[in-house]
Amino acid sequence: MERNNTTVVCLAIFLLLLVDFPSPANSQSDSCSSQLSVGNLIPSYTASFHCFSAWNSEGFILRYAQSGQNLWSFVLSAPDAGSYISIGFSRDGGMDGSSAVAGWITSNGPGIVKRYYLGGKSSSECPPDQGSLQLVANNSLIVSQSSRLYLAFQLSTSQPAPYLIYAVGPSNSIPSSDYYLSTHQNQASASINYATGVVSDAGSRGFPARRWHGLLTMLGWGVLMPAGVIMARYFKHLDPLWFYSHISIQGIGFVLGLVGIIAGFNLDDDLRNADSHQAIGICVVVCGSLQVMAFLVRPDKSSKIRRYWNWYHHYVGRAAIASAVANIFLGLSVAHEDGSWTVGYVIFLVVLVIASLLLEVKGRMKKDDLQREF
Repeated sequence: MERNNTTVVCLAIFLLLLVDFPSPANSQSDSCSSQLSVGNLIPSYTASFHCFSAWNSEGFILRYAQSGQNLWSFVLSAPDAGSYISIGFSRDGGMDGSSAVAGWITSNGPGIVKRYYLGGKSSSECPPDQGSLQLVANNSLIVSQSSRLYLAFQLSTSQPAPYLIYAVGPSNSIPSSDYYLSTHQNQASASINYATGVVSDAGSRGFPARRWHGLLTMLGWGVLMPAGVIMARYFKHLDPLWFYSHISIQGIGFVLGLVGIIAGFNLDDDLRNADSHQAIGICVVVCGSLQVMAFLVRPDKSSKIRRYWNWYHHYVGRAAIASAVANIFLGLSVAHEDGSWTVGYVIFLVVLVIASLLLEVKGRMKKDDLQREF
């Protein structure tokens, strides 16, 4: 009898634990099917929200709604790991050059919400209270409920940028009093159609426009154009193959570079040194266009002005390529691209210079041999 009473007491305590003390997994749960009343949690947010699982591995849930003309409301939900959570808005899917909203709960209780400009991957390049996001004043907050953080804010814009970038800070580490964020522990991204609510999987965005811009200009102006110059200078003994190879390589390079530069005009221009990069790019296009026109009106070989045309063609073309190469390195710096891009292009240039020197020496030796024969 005493054993049965003990069993009943233990069962009762177990049931009380289940009822009164939810497990950590349950306390951190949130989903779009839970029908969370955002209005009860955050009184000023009463619109009907779209909802989707933004980042499965980190438990991020995003709710958003167009609350009025040029007014958008967002509520980002994530497990409270004693760190900051953030959401960025990007035009091309890249982090650098975009803007973000981050929030965290301080050790003494109040929540802090700040906007940031994402100028690079280091903490010092992401200053607080900067960026292109127009936050509605006095309408941003972060609260903690059932071991989850709810970051709520409103943007004043006709439509937010179509790429979202999520980040979470190191566990049990909140920003210091200067509000600079420590390097995120993890990051993901997604594209979104705000009208339909259709989103891509987190972290599975396509090749960003900035990369297309850099790849096309590097391939066109930085690789094919120099290769075309080498063909014209060192292979004239293969006539007329050198001529058709030269104009074909230069033509393809010019088109690729032009498309890449046009794509660059659609990118954000608020990056450091972006204006200089753009100005040099325009000069390169102008010089390239002049080269195309010069080719179309080139004088006959027997013409007296052919010599001057050759000088113009050679030096303007070389100046355009030199400017393009310099601008490629400037663009890699502006975009804060991974160092592997710079290293790879430097290796290509080194190989190109060595090949040019070998061909130059070979050509001079052959010329000296011919002079000795006569």
